[in-house]
Amino acid sequence: MVGASAQRVVAREGDYQLVVEGVSKRFGGVTAVQDVSLEIPRGGIVSIIGPNGAGKTSLLNMVSGFYKPDTGRIVLEGQDITQKKPSHIAALGIARTFQNIALFSGLTVLDNLMLGRHVRMKAGVLSSVIYWGMAQKEDIAHREAIEEIIEFLKLQDLRKQTTASLAYGLRKRVELGRALASDPKVLLLDEPMGGMNQDEKEDMARYVLDVNQERGVTVVLIEHDMGVVMDISDKVVVLDRGRGIATGTPDEVQRNPKVVEAYLGTGKGGGKT
Repeated sequence: MVGASAQRVVAREGDYQLVVEGVSKRFGGVTAVQDVSLEIPRGGIVSIIGPNGAGKTSLLNMVSGFYKPDTGRIVLEGQDITQKKPSHIAALGIARTFQNIALFSGLTVLDNLMLGRHVRMKAGVLSSVIYWGMAQKEDIAHREAIEEIIEFLKLQDLRKQTTASLAYGLRKRVELGRALASDPKVLLLDEPMGGMNQDEKEDMARYVLDVNQERGVTVVLIEHDMGVVMDISDKVVVLDRGRGIATGTPDEVQRNPKVVEAYLGTGKGGGKT
């Protein structure tokens, strides 16, 4: 069985940048994710939807290395990353944002973005922040990369402000910038528009599209706003009670009776899953 599974993954590596093969995750007697498979095409936007408790965030946590699957495997560009540490996975090109904003509130926008750059710094986080030794040689190139992100996300006037002083929507934008600072190949976004008003959602959706189209980054998105999901996604994956129940284009998913029953026919809400 293991050999057959490996053969299926190898056969798909040429077509997909990221392959999740039959992963499961249990917490005590609770099964959060059960035998879920994903195929993420290079350069696409894939949204993962489902009701609260469906296992969406747990799935992203396995892809990014924060959880280790009990079964199954995860392959990035032909390399098995299932058991690798989060820092190693980040260095290989997977970055993520979190449902609950995880910025350093006492640091400036610029410093938060520079910390996001640490996986590309040979000198390490501490010396990179206070500019010792090798970090002095790297500083110009890394700051140029960060300034480009600041311009891309229209944060020019905010670079010296602490993130604690920013409005919620701007903090979400800074968190996106921090993920981009690592030069990801694949970007995992966990409810990037959660808690935003309509104008902020439209801005964030536009940035997600620009990240994908202008910067060539593959995007895997968890989002409860079905309008956003259906507008920007190339492919939608639906989870319910830890299992995958549907995969397809936005139009195909909207017409799927299982999806209507499990998600689209219910009220929308937030919550970590």
